[in-house]
Amino acid sequence: MSNADASSGADLAQGMELSEMPDEGVVGGHVGGEPVVLARVDGELVAIGGGCSHYSGPLKDGLRVGATLRCPWHHACFDLRTGAALEAPALAPVDRWKVEQRDGKVFVTEKVAAADAPKRSTSGDPKAIVIVGGGAAGFAAAQRLRDLGYAGKLTLLSADALAPYDRPNLSKDYLAGEADPAWMPLKDDAFYPDHQIELRLSTTVEKLDSAAKRLTLGDGTTLDCDALLLATGAEPIRPKTPGFERDNVFVLRSQADSDAVIAAAAGARTAAVIGASFIGLEAAAALRTRGLEVHVIAPETLPLESKLGPELGRFLQGLHESHGVHFHLGRTAGGFDGKTLTLDDGATLATDLVVLGVGVRPRLALAEAAGLAIDQGVVVDARFRTSAPGVFAAGDIARFADPAGGAPIRVEHWVAAERQGQIAAANMLGVDTPIDEPPFFWSAHYDVSIRYVGHAEHWDRTQVDGDIDAQDATVRYFSGGALLAAATVGRDLEALRIGQALREANHLRLASDR
Repeated sequence: MSNADASSGADLAQGMELSEMPDEGVVGGHVGGEPVVLARVDGELVAIGGGCSHYSGPLKDGLRVGATLRCPWHHACFDLRTGAALEAPALAPVDRWKVEQRDGKVFVTEKVAAADAPKRSTSGDPKAIVIVGGGAAGFAAAQRLRDLGYAGKLTLLSADALAPYDRPNLSKDYLAGEADPAWMPLKDDAFYPDHQIELRLSTTVEKLDSAAKRLTLGDGTTLDCDALLLATGAEPIRPKTPGFERDNVFVLRSQADSDAVIAAAAGARTAAVIGASFIGLEAAAALRTRGLEVHVIAPETLPLESKLGPELGRFLQGLHESHGVHFHLGRTAGGFDGKTLTLDDGATLATDLVVLGVGVRPRLALAEAAGLAIDQGVVVDARFRTSAPGVFAAGDIARFADPAGGAPIRVEHWVAAERQGQIAAANMLGVDTPIDEPPFFWSAHYDVSIRYVGHAEHWDRTQVDGDIDAQDATVRYFSGGALLAAATVGRDLEALRIGQALREANHLRLASDR
């Protein structure tokens, strides 16, 4: 992805007429080659960095709501007064800039020190907090705890051998060979000691005593805490198809998984992807970028039809076919001998490697054995509290009431997991924060990105605005006349506006329930 364009807009160091400053929205410009956005907030002129701290998205093209600004690419939210990253996927603030008024003009002159964090009483904070899981929810929770001024002992346990990294990239640019491996860590090695986060890698938890809040680790040692967050995530499903236990059959969840696929692809000519899921199709695109012949085998009649509907399903199939991907839809794999994949209709495909993209299942064993309430996930309330006092759960394992309607849902999206971790962290410290956000995710296929906001497991009507084939469209999903979710192609600002409308509807619904 390209960075925010530093050369666009006015040179704000040279000033602009004060009369040209709008009361709403933001003005995009640059100072010394760096993008900056300028805005009025409650009568005060403020300026912050114009490149999102996540993937450098152009904040000038985002959506302003009050004193906040959302990135058009992945919906990170920033405070216009302070530059603070309020909501994931941004995990770092953007710079604050000094604003001066002279002779009827406004100038942005220099960077200023970061704003002080809001003060809160810490007297009731837990003395020790443990987070189990180093993925999206676990890392975001650890950072948010420190951002909120938590000063107690903080331990982050991860079964992964690597410090927390950018998992969505594993099936996208990283797998395609277009992302520098140095981009993958969410933070550098110094972050953890600097923030007094004890990061324990390659660490498993064998048992949880939820009443005592005591963890028994894989090496037999125990760890006690006063509050606990379970963020154990999900694991890829590996079908029991004969031959799928072979060394050249891969799942795609961890960086080690992606590295293994990359290594296998280096000496391969052909790859078979089992499953036309988001991960499966993104992997197919990445492997085509590497020059492999790619076959996708899936039982459905259209890729992702159950998630996105037939219109986007047809578009995605055509997009992949235009890049040379071969689809075998309505088919399943019957066996693999290491070189030849046999389909259920007897057809065979010669392939050097197989990538499985048939979904994931939540890792519930630890929570279930500890006696926590389970219902297709760990049951939590709107503040991500489990059935055991002082024990929270977030991310892929958490099942909670959808703020859009109350039905229990479990969401397997990276940004949603990060935001759940942030919400859980706040509530662990007594900062009352219920979930009100509609879920958001994006999926990248070659140079096309789909933004999806909301949650629609089932719908009775879709509405298509625009031209999907021209990559300028919005697909809305309705049930009983109510808008549940929307997917956009080439309409980033519209995705933000729909997300805000869903958010405001959630606020009204939650307020009426109090």
